[in-house]
Amino acid sequence: MNEVRVRFPPSPTGYLHIGGARTAIYNWLFARKHGGKLVLRIEDTDAERSTQESIQGILDGLEWLGVDWDEGPYFQSEYAKEHVAAAQRLLADGNAYKCFCSKEELEAKREAAAAAKGDYRYDGVCRRLSPEQVREKEALSLPYVIRFKVPQEPGKVGFDDQVYGRVERAYEDIEDFVIVRSNGMPLYLLCNVVDDIRDRITHVIRGQDGLSNTPRQILLYRALGAPLPNFAHMPLTLDLNKAKISKRSHGEIVSVQFYREQGFLPWALANFLVLLGWSTSDDREIFSREELLEAFSLDGITRSNSIFNYRKDDPKFFTDPKAININAHYLRTLPIEDIGTLVKVEFQKEGLWDEAYDGNKRQWFLKTLDMTRERFHTLKDFASLGRAYFADDFAMDETALAKNVLKHPDLKEWLPKLADSFEALPELSHDETERVCREFAEELGIKVGVLVNGARAVITGQVKGPSMFEVFAQIGKQRVVTRLRDAARYFE
Repeated sequence: MNEVRVRFPPSPTGYLHIGGARTAIYNWLFARKHGGKLVLRIEDTDAERSTQESIQGILDGLEWLGVDWDEGPYFQSEYAKEHVAAAQRLLADGNAYKCFCSKEELEAKREAAAAAKGDYRYDGVCRRLSPEQVREKEALSLPYVIRFKVPQEPGKVGFDDQVYGRVERAYEDIEDFVIVRSNGMPLYLLCNVVDDIRDRITHVIRGQDGLSNTPRQILLYRALGAPLPNFAHMPLTLDLNKAKISKRSHGEIVSVQFYREQGFLPWALANFLVLLGWSTSDDREIFSREELLEAFSLDGITRSNSIFNYRKDDPKFFTDPKAININAHYLRTLPIEDIGTLVKVEFQKEGLWDEAYDGNKRQWFLKTLDMTRERFHTLKDFASLGRAYFADDFAMDETALAKNVLKHPDLKEWLPKLADSFEALPELSHDETERVCREFAEELGIKVGVLVNGARAVITGQVKGPSMFEVFAQIGKQRVVTRLRDAARYFE
């Protein structure tokens, strides 16, 4: 038990969602910080809902985020015999018993409790059956579940949670809980404990929704004669309506794959997810991988639930603004070669990739990315907002058209004349294009901004961007001249 060992046990009934990803990242950080091991365990005992596609999606999501594991993936279904054996051992040791109560009998008791405005708790009627009575019911082949025997003497079960502090629950408040269904399948409570014992897990770091199960699991650890792990329960991640984030309720917008497809950088998303329930004393938000490994500790996990501010109705900022801002930070500060590698994948998907960008146009490609990334938020922005630099079929921003083109009808004639002046230049440099624009604006008796902003709109389709004199030079004379001469079409 000296080596730190943690686990991430996702259920493969859907994609890897942000709550699960955060749990994986916390466990990964804790293991790496303490030189320990992260065990990946796929809890696939729900055969009807578990799919190979979900398993692969979970593995791909973790790898994309940079969360590597040391052991596994193990599959819980492969250890079914161990789970059954543990239940039989609990029966043999007198720590569990067979319950023959039918669903109808239990439902009647629940209804009676509700009518009396009381809470229903299993009354332990089968716990009091004599061995002879048990054999009689078995002889009749009556279906049964296996229940754990909670101690009946006065007392309580307690533990020191590394986030919530001391947690205690009286024995009398815990009913004899089911550990094996009537079909012979052990329940999650038992399977989880048996797996953690086998995998020698020293720290269980999971969501706050597992806190209520912990006293019952501690009883199982004790009955099986195993040492207790340390527990740390993280706050829940809620939406703006204070409902728990889940893949069933919120759909793909809470999946890791969604953010990957929307152009997020993997570490940027990981950085954001860590901040959903954890912080440092100085409230810092940007961490490199190495900095986060140095700063992370369970002491920084808060008890307050975090809010994930996703917004489906805003196509530009489709998710939590903090997530967007963190992603933009990395997009603008990472080495441009790294950005180039990531943009290549995006361009290949969008049909924008030119093999020359890896050849004789490499420096032009990287310089263009470096020029434009200051106003971008995701990798997709390079293929949408920055499309005009790489292709002629780009979209025109409606604001740019209305504010900087149609508002000045004379641009219909001025921009083609500007094209003539540019065409006469040997090449389009920053200084020469600035000189031409200023001289032409002075000749027309207008502010140079009218000319430059109009040119920006018809050349890039955008309202804002890098210095337009740099843009002229970067996009190139042929495209600039063609687009300026084509400006008349916007007035038709």
